[in-house]
Amino acid sequence: MTAFREHGRLVIVVPAAMTARQRRDLIPPLVERFLAREDTAAAPRGEEALTERARALYERHLQPAVGGPVPPLGVRWVGNQQRRWGSCSPETGEIRLSDRLRTMPAWVVDYVLVHEAAHLVERHHTARFRQLEARYPEAGRARAFLEGVEFARGWDASPG
Repeated sequence: MTAFREHGRLVIVVPAAMTARQRRDLIPPLVERFLAREDTAAAPRGEEALTERARALYERHLQPAVGGPVPPLGVRWVGNQQRRWGSCSPETGEIRLSDRLRTMPAWVVDYVLVHEAAHLVERHHTARFRQLEARYPEAGRARAFLEGVEFARGWDASPG
C-alpha cells in the first residue's frame, strides 16, 4: 500500500488482492500516519527557503566528499516538468524542482535537492555521481517512494 498527494487530494493505492476487511483495517492507520508525517515533515515551500535548504544539504552530505566551498546555487519550483522530479544547470547552479514535489514529504524533496546538487560536482550519472547521491541517508527510501508514485501513476521518470 502507498499514500501520496495528487492535485491536493490524498490517494491510497492498495493491491488488487486485498480484501475489503483488510482495506477497512489497514487504510485508516495508513492515512493517520501519512497526515501526521505531512504535518511534522513539511519541506520548505518558498524558493529562498529551498535554496537555503539545498545549501545546507550540500554542506552536510556532499562537501565532505568533494571539499571546497559550496558552489553558487539557486532553487525554484517549475510547473513544466512532467517527466522529471528536478533538473540542474551546472553552468549557472540553477536547480529546478517539479511542483509535483510540493506535497511530498520533506525527506523526498531533500533527496531530489541532493541529487540535483550532485550534478554541480558530477554532470552525468556516473559511479562517482551515485556515490555522492548515496551520501544522503534517505536516498534509497526516497528513490523507492518516487518509483512507487511513478508506478501508481503509470509512468516512468527520474530525478533529472
